[in-house]
Parts: sequence; C-alpha cells; structure tokens
Amino acid sequence: MAMYSDPRLSGYLTRALSHELAAVQQFLMQSKLVGLWGMADMSARMREDVNEELVHAERLMERMLVLGIPSNATQLPPVRTGRSVEEMLQINRVLEIEAIRLYEEASHYCARIRDSETQSLFAEILQDELGHLSELDRGLMEIQKGAIS
Repeated sequence: MAMYSDPRLSGYLTRALSHELAAVQQFLMQSKLVGLWGMADMSARMREDVNEELVHAERLMERMLVLGIPSNATQLPPVRTGRSVEEMLQINRVLEIEAIRLYEEASHYCARIRDSETQSLFAEILQDELGHLSELDRGLMEIQKGAIS
C-alpha cells in the first residue's frame, strides 16, 4: 500500500482521529463521574456518545489505512470533566463546535481535490456532530428550565 501524497488531507484525517479519541476519553470520564453522582441514566447516555465517537475513530482509521496514512493520533488534550452537569454540557458543546468546524473544512477540501470517498466520510461524521450539538443544546435548555440538576 503506497503512502497518500496529499499532506493536507493526511493532516485533516489525523486531526479528526485525534479529536475523536479526545472525545472518547472526555465523554468516558464524564460518564463515570455522573455515575458516581448517582445519575445512572445520564451516565448511560454519555456512554452511548462514547461508543459513537469510537465508531467515528474506527471509520477514520479505516480510511487512513486505505490511503496508506499512518493512523497516529497526536497528543490528546487534558480531560475536562466539569463540576456540574451544566458545566459538562458547556465543555462538550465547545468540543462539538470544534469538531463541526474541522469536518466542514475537511469536507470542503476533499470536494476541491475530488476525493469523494473521504469527503463523504467527513460529511457523514459532520452530520453526527451536528446532531450531538443539538442534543447538548436541548440538555442545556432542560437545565435552564430546572429539569436536570
């Protein structure tokens, strides 16, 4: 398998993989923390997010392998758990916005270089991240209405 020669595309894929693995780490830690707080339902929902981010990471790794790009994630940022559910959701909202920006940029780049397969992967993950952002916004609205402590 030959190495893919587009360093910018390689950079997008590597950044995306790093982002997904950072999200896995952060969401898993938060899931465990809210579980310790006695919030089993929220812990389970966060664990579902962990699994979805793992699927994203697997898909990115597979694409990198197909293109001959080493699937090395860069150093992961520190986990930010938050001291309340609201703070967690705010932290995660920032993480999702960063992902959305990355996937929009990467998808547009792939369209410009006519790499439809990688463009499609980025676009699909982008849609998932937009869904995550909507879920976080709904959760924050519930907190503001007093439905979650």
